[in-house]
Amino acid sequence: MKRKPFISLVVSLLWIPTFAGITTFEANIQNAEQRQQADSTKKISAPLAEEAPPDSALLKKVEDLNKTVADYEHRFDILEKQIDDLLWFERLGDVALFDKVRLTSTPRWKPKDPDDRFATNKLQFYTYVFVPKSINPKKKYPLIVLPHSGIHANFSTYYYHIVRELIAQGYIVVSAEYRGSTGYGKATYENIDYGGRENDDVLTSRDYMLENYSMVDPERVGVIGWSHGGMIALMQILQHGDKYQCAFAGVPVSDLDNRLASHEKSYSDYFTVPYHVGESIEENREEYARRSPTHYAENLNKPLLIHTNTNDNDVYVEEVQLMIDRLKKLEKDFEYKVFQDASGGHGFDRIDTKEATDIRFTVYQFLKRYLHPPHPFASAGEMRRAAYGF
Repeated sequence: MKRKPFISLVVSLLWIPTFAGITTFEANIQNAEQRQQADSTKKISAPLAEEAPPDSALLKKVEDLNKTVADYEHRFDILEKQIDDLLWFERLGDVALFDKVRLTSTPRWKPKDPDDRFATNKLQFYTYVFVPKSINPKKKYPLIVLPHSGIHANFSTYYYHIVRELIAQGYIVVSAEYRGSTGYGKATYENIDYGGRENDDVLTSRDYMLENYSMVDPERVGVIGWSHGGMIALMQILQHGDKYQCAFAGVPVSDLDNRLASHEKSYSDYFTVPYHVGESIEENREEYARRSPTHYAENLNKPLLIHTNTNDNDVYVEEVQLMIDRLKKLEKDFEYKVFQDASGGHGFDRIDTKEATDIRFTVYQFLKRYLHPPHPFASAGEMRRAAYGF
């Protein structure tokens, strides 16, 4: 009997679906569920806090409980991320060289103490690099910049079929764990800068690849993303159009004014915490506008494809339509498609159904026109065989 490689053995032992908080295929979904559980704990403790007299022992215990829950949540995120990193080798090791590097980007937007002598130090973050094993180092290859989705999430093996699809076409892929990502502890979590300097981190990962990988062609760089990653893709092509040849934005967060007005207050709470914006949109509309892609629509000068879905229960079609209408009004040259109640809702073209993979094939056809990968797919069937093995 053939022995499993050590990495396979480790992964098989850890990959236990019933081990809550550890299974990672749906990492982004689980992160959201964990946040909801933490919020539930706070809701339970809130009445106790309201009834407790100021400075009472009960109030102190409630505060300690909330802090302990938050601390354990970050510890589980770190463990989940470490296990998920092992899975990359298991699921991509046959076709790609995988690395995880540490880079520096612009300083924290809102340091805790602006007068601290180290407040202007550059922020450190991790970035994933995927290189096809089949490349010839003497040739040039296109680069895909792929920021993950989620206001607080990370680049997990949730994306591994997509990465396999890109690798099979001959793309090199880079994915930044930009500030605010989960799996790296409380400090990184609280470095969040939604719509702000997180975009610097993604651009830094792009520049790193060009500076350190001689086989990357600077004239064939594209950026793609979904949801919050789609928002970052928009920001990259709108704010740094000279750095990219094209962009795809799937169900992209597009306008914070519309988004915050249409979502529950708990979503606004991500912004009003002291370590982030610290103000509501009513208190500082200008700050929220500068974090919205619609604010930069007039800058578009490169090919762009936008997808949205009428039954998306996260990034509502009306929000994305604002971006589409804004670009139309400015008479910008771009492509878009509004899918009618496509199965899967928010994740309609990221899941594994035939409908979803057929849609992804059209995205790759768009990218092919501008990035010219060495091995473009001839059909959706060929794409599925590359990603799924059949």
